[in-house]
Amino acid sequence: MKTNGASRIIRAFVAVAIASYATYANAQTGGMPNDASMQSQPAPAASNRNTNRSDSAIVRDVRRAFTRTTSLNSANIHVTSRHGIVTLTGTVPRQSQIARAGNAAKSVRGVRSVQNRLTVRRRAGE
Repeated sequence: MKTNGASRIIRAFVAVAIASYATYANAQTGGMPNDASMQSQPAPAASNRNTNRSDSAIVRDVRRAFTRTTSLNSANIHVTSRHGIVTLTGTVPRQSQIARAGNAAKSVRGVRSVQNRLTVRRRAGE
């Protein structure tokens, strides 16, 4: 069967158009393969950081973080949370423990920010 030059050109043009569209569609979807294993991957931990958690759960977990923090005496630290904003009040024996407590609180999932109002406990007679 003979084909003329015009039909070859048309078929080539259609093939290029289809290939171009497929490339464009793949670019629009991020070039990710469309298989179930890729779609069910968990979200990165950073995106879970600001999940909505109850304030009581956040306070509980901040207290737990304090117990796991070395060189931190949290006996006189009071923790409150409102909409994920944690406030630390009270006293600690040493200046370095103020930053330790703040960092421990910031590490808890659901904490949006920390207001660290801790002060160093003064010794009797000073």
